[in-house]
Amino acid sequence: MFFARLRELLGSDSFEIADADCPADVAALRALLRLSVNTELAESLADPNVFCAVNQKVVSEDHPLASSDEVAFFPPMTGG
Repeated sequence: MFFARLRELLGSDSFEIADADCPADVAALRALLRLSVNTELAESLADPNVFCAVNQKVVSEDHPLASSDEVAFFPPMTGG
C-alpha cells in the first residue's frame, strides 16, 4: 500500500505481488518495487526517509516478509 505523494505517483493506493514472488525482507521488496514502477516513484522509494510498516507496525529494512503481510510505504511527514 502507498500513502500520500507515493500513492499519487503510482496512480493507485496499492500494488500486488504474487505469493511466489514474495521478497525475503523489506529491503528486497523496496528493490523489487523500484524495478516495477515509474521512475519518479522509484526515486521516491529510494529516499531513506520513506518509512515502511508491515501489518500496521513500523519496521526496519531487514524485517522479514511473509506472503500474507500487508506492507505500507509512507513519505516523510511534516506537521505544525
